[in-house]
Amino acid sequence: MHDHENSERLASYADVLASELPDSWTSAYLPPKHKDDLAELVDRIWDLDLVAEALAHHPLQQAAVLARSDGARLAVLHRHDERDGFLIAAVAPRDLPDEAYRGVSEPNGIALTDDPFLGAEQVAGDLLARYDIALTQARHNAAQGVQPSQADRVVLTWQPDGGLAASPVGEQAGSVLTANGFVRDSAGVYRLNGDDTTTQARAMRQTGRQLEALGIDTALQHPSGRIAPAATPAVAAPAPASRASTARTR
Repeated sequence: MHDHENSERLASYADVLASELPDSWTSAYLPPKHKDDLAELVDRIWDLDLVAEALAHHPLQQAAVLARSDGARLAVLHRHDERDGFLIAAVAPRDLPDEAYRGVSEPNGIALTDDPFLGAEQVAGDLLARYDIALTQARHNAAQGVQPSQADRVVLTWQPDGGLAASPVGEQAGSVLTANGFVRDSAGVYRLNGDDTTTQARAMRQTGRQLEALGIDTALQHPSGRIAPAATPAVAAPAPASRASTARTR
């Protein structure tokens, strides 16, 4: 079968599969020329079994990605054996820290029949259930070690990698955090990385001042510390933090 036929077959199969899965899913085809996107997808495939073995022997040349509104993604790949059908694997969210995946079992992918309607039944009855459990666990882990904020106080918690995190926060506070470089991950935690400590310190000062103008205090905490009774409206520049580089279990 020619590459063009393979591409159309994969894209068409994924389109039908997405329309048949529970909830609302969209489908996007990644052709061979999208090398960076394909490389990023391979790095995020959440599998240590069937799909990982297939990728070890056959580098990914094309794929279809199904996406759900909550950030869940599934990758549909060609099989490279004598059987018809496809492989499908869960994709780990890119916005969760590596530590979130510790102790979470991989929702390993499965082989699908060549019929996308039957394939949707396979995914819904097997992979999706395991994927949703793994996602819930990873998102819960991502929110651990973050001191809870209060209605009138945003608590910024130091993270092992030198970044800061805050959760939960109201809509006004969330807008201030986002405007100053914090990124809200799929667990609902606002995170500010510490790659550039000068930029981080500036963002913290601006965040403190803007929140204070709204009548919202800020406090800076370590994960194991207790919330201090005194508020810290304008957060001082951070001291150099040690970094822990923990790779996601593959």
